[in-house]
Amino acid sequence: MNKHLTDFLSFLDSANSRFTASEQITQRLSAAGYTELVEGDSFQLKKGGKYYIRRMDTAVVAFVIGSKSPAESGFKIAASHIDSPSLKLKTQSYKCDRGVSRMGVEVYGGPIVHTWLDRELSVSGRVIVRTAKGSESRIVDLKKPIAIIPNAAIHMNREINKGFEYNKQTHLQAILSVNPKDENPLYTIIAKALKIKASDIVADELYLYDVQKASIIGTDEDMIACGRLDNLAMTHAILQGFLDAGKPKHTSVAVFFDHEEIGSQTPQGAFSSLLAELLERICLAANCSREDFYRSIHQSYLISADMAHAFHPSYAEKYDPDYSPTMNKGPVIKLNANHRYASSAATCIPFMELCDKAKVACQQFLVRSDMPCGSTVGPVLAANLGLSTIDIGNPMWAMHSVRETSGVEDHLNLIKVLKLYYT
Repeated sequence: MNKHLTDFLSFLDSANSRFTASEQITQRLSAAGYTELVEGDSFQLKKGGKYYIRRMDTAVVAFVIGSKSPAESGFKIAASHIDSPSLKLKTQSYKCDRGVSRMGVEVYGGPIVHTWLDRELSVSGRVIVRTAKGSESRIVDLKKPIAIIPNAAIHMNREINKGFEYNKQTHLQAILSVNPKDENPLYTIIAKALKIKASDIVADELYLYDVQKASIIGTDEDMIACGRLDNLAMTHAILQGFLDAGKPKHTSVAVFFDHEEIGSQTPQGAFSSLLAELLERICLAANCSREDFYRSIHQSYLISADMAHAFHPSYAEKYDPDYSPTMNKGPVIKLNANHRYASSAATCIPFMELCDKAKVACQQFLVRSDMPCGSTVGPVLAANLGLSTIDIGNPMWAMHSVRETSGVEDHLNLIKVLKLYYT
C-alpha cells in the first residue's frame, strides 16, 4: 500500500477528536524536525527554519522560513480545520436508573444524528488534572468501546422508517453500563488510562467517537470509509504536501484551525487573530516594517481546503447537472456567487495551473441555485486579511455522517498538488 495512504488511515484512526487530531499533527511535525514555539515568547527565526505553534491544545500553524523576504515573495498558505461534527459528553449528567448508567450529550456542529445510534462508541478529548504543580491538561483516548446510544425497537417506534427526529436531550443518552460497579465509571476508566486518581480530574472536554477503523473499500479498493473525513482528509493532505516539499523560496505556512463546524468564532478558529498575528510576527522577525507586512499579504496566496460533495446517483436531483464532481477524478474547485466560498475567476487560475503541472485533473462544484450553500474558513480569511484565496476540496459522500466515503486517488493526487505548491 502507498505510504501516504497507510499514514492517512493511521491518522484517521488516531485523530478521533479535535484534541487527538492536533496531537497527531504535532507528532508528525516534531518527527520531521520542526521546533515548537510558544506564542507568549519572543520569536527568534532564521531562514530555512522549521517551526510550529499550537493554540489552546488544538489549532496548529506550521511554517518554514523561505530564502526570500516575505515582503518580496509573500506567503504560500494552505488552511483546513481539524474539528468534525460529533457528540460531546455532559459529564455532570451521569445518572443510574434501574441499573442503567448513562450520560447526556451535546450535539457539536451538524452531524447526521441517526448514524451515531447503535454503534460501539469510545471517548476522546481532554481532561484538566489537579497535580502538585497546579492544574495540567491531559489528552485522553480510551481506544475501546465503552458506550452505545441504542434505538428503540421498531415495535415501539413503528414510524421510524418514515422519518423520525431524535430529541437531542432525551434520545441521545450514552449508555455506559447496565450493572455499574463505580459511582462514576467514566472518570474511573479515564483515571486508569492516565494513571491518576479519579478525584484528581477537575474538568473535561470529552467526545464520543465510532471505534470502527478506517478502511479501504470497493471491488477495486478505490474508496476510503471512515468518520471525520470532513475535514481530516484535507488536514492530512496539506500536512503531507507541506512535509514532502523541499526548501522553499517563499515562506510556507500550513494552518489547521479548530471550531469551523461551529462558526470559527473562538481564539483557535478562523475568525481569531491566530493567522494574522503569526504572519506579522514572521515579518517582524525578518526585520520587515509594517508596510512590508502589508506588501507580503498582498503577494500571498491561500488554498482553503475543505471536503466537497461528490455526485451521488441515488440523489441525482440534489445536484446541479453541470457542476457534479465525481470521486477519483481530481480535486474540486468550489464556487458560489454569494461568496460562501472564496474562489473567484482570478484566484482559480494559480490552482488550475498547479494541477496541470502535477498532471492531475480538477473539477468544479456549484450548489443548485435553489439550495443553500455551506461555507469554509476561506471567505473568513480572505475578508479579514485581504488574501487571494481559492476554496477547494476532494469529493465525498455522506458528509457529517459517523461514517463518510471518499476516493483513494483523490487523496494521493491532492498531496501531489500541494507538494508542488509548497515546493
